[in-house]
Amino acid sequence: MEMKELEQYFKALGDGSRLRILNLLLEGELCVCDIQRVLGMRQPHASRHLAYLKNSGLVRDRREGYRVYYRLAEAERGKRKGLYAFLEEVCREGESFREDGRRLRKAMVAGACARSGGKSEGRAGGKMARGKAGAKERKGKG
Repeated sequence: MEMKELEQYFKALGDGSRLRILNLLLEGELCVCDIQRVLGMRQPHASRHLAYLKNSGLVRDRREGYRVYYRLAEAERGKRKGLYAFLEEVCREGESFREDGRRLRKAMVAGACARSGGKSEGRAGGKMARGKAGAKERKGKG
């Protein structure tokens, strides 16, 4: 791992809002509107932090219509994989992170945007159910 890459990762981790976003993305791919709803952020605030995480190499995005979905960058390399494992452990221990996770799961049950049919690469393959049925359900709504 190059010094510059390591520096970018740690700068990205140096903000509480970005840590909370990463905690949610450990669960799997999410729409920006889900992130802002669960964390109580305004859209510009969430988008700015997501752009920072993307520029650091920790997060990837994809567009589906007018929605943008974010996920953790692939952990094919050992260092990033170790970093995600560390984050998962830390987030499991922090009450505010656990509360964010509870709000996310509640939003998913209520039919949040992330029910896109997109692949989930989060914890244990992604705890949240996504599939073609969810994508069809969303298309029917709007």
